[in-house]
Amino acid sequence: MDILGSVFGIILAIVVAVIIYFLLKKFVALVINAIVGIILLFLLNLFHVMGLFGAADLPIDWITVLVSAIGGLVGVIIVVILHLAGVVL
Repeated sequence: MDILGSVFGIILAIVVAVIIYFLLKKFVALVINAIVGIILLFLLNLFHVMGLFGAADLPIDWITVLVSAIGGLVGVIIVVILHLAGVVL
């Protein structure tokens, strides 16, 4: 009985380690995506890219940063499209 409990404990530990590995892998990808989105939002304002379209710079407030951080590149594109369409976030 003692050997069966040890084997079960080792298998359980391996399963938990694999689950934690995959969760951390996804978390790192989300963090990198958020950093890319915020840096891209900053660079759009730094180089006045919106001026090429005849619009003012993107306002950097909590909602634009939140959308850019959650959406990454796609979030920044959504913010830009909404800003060009005149939708105030």
